[in-house]
Amino acid sequence: MKQVIIVRADLRLPKGKAAAQAAHASVEAVLRSLGSAAGRERVKVWRQEGMAKIVLKAADEKELLRLLQLAKDEGCTTALITDAGRTVVEPGTRTCIAVGPADDDVLDALFGRLKLL
Repeated sequence: MKQVIIVRADLRLPKGKAAAQAAHASVEAVLRSLGSAAGRERVKVWRQEGMAKIVLKAADEKELLRLLQLAKDEGCTTALITDAGRTVVEPGTRTCIAVGPADDDVLDALFGRLKLL
């Protein structure tokens, strides 16, 4: 089990901002997972296995949204983060997504070709 977080590379976010956005996405996806019995079980197993997270990059918003839809089509829990625009980017900027926790095989099939952030 792992969680994948995908950050837009075209925004060239400062490291701290990228880390904060990735954290928002991770937490939101986990909270959404807790809404069902199956999701709660996935979170439980994921926690027992060490809560693996992989942070990858998408070229731009178009690719980010395409990847989000692929994950949704696969039935994965997802979270799309839209920034409030108080610091680095304009309000409403879509910065990243989180997918899972989910089985490694599912996430590898969906995102295995992406590069690490």
